[in-house]
Amino acid sequence: MDDFDSELRIDIRDRVRDHGRRRLAIARLSAPADWEGALRHAIRQHRAPVTIFSGSDLKLFVQSFLVCFTATMVFLM
Repeated sequence: MDDFDSELRIDIRDRVRDHGRRRLAIARLSAPADWEGALRHAIRQHRAPVTIFSGSDLKLFVQSFLVCFTATMVFLM
């Protein structure tokens, strides 16, 4: 292998542009036909209210923590 040449400059701008064009073409081909409807649906799903206590595990954890916290406070009094 040759020694490292610190003055060597490699121009990769064309390669980056070609890569961007390929990515754009792939994105266009994989987009749904009704992309506006899909986008509206995704936005509605994202804006849906979050229910923290919908999972029973979190609710059980919070209840257990509150019981232990209350018992500790009563014991310290």
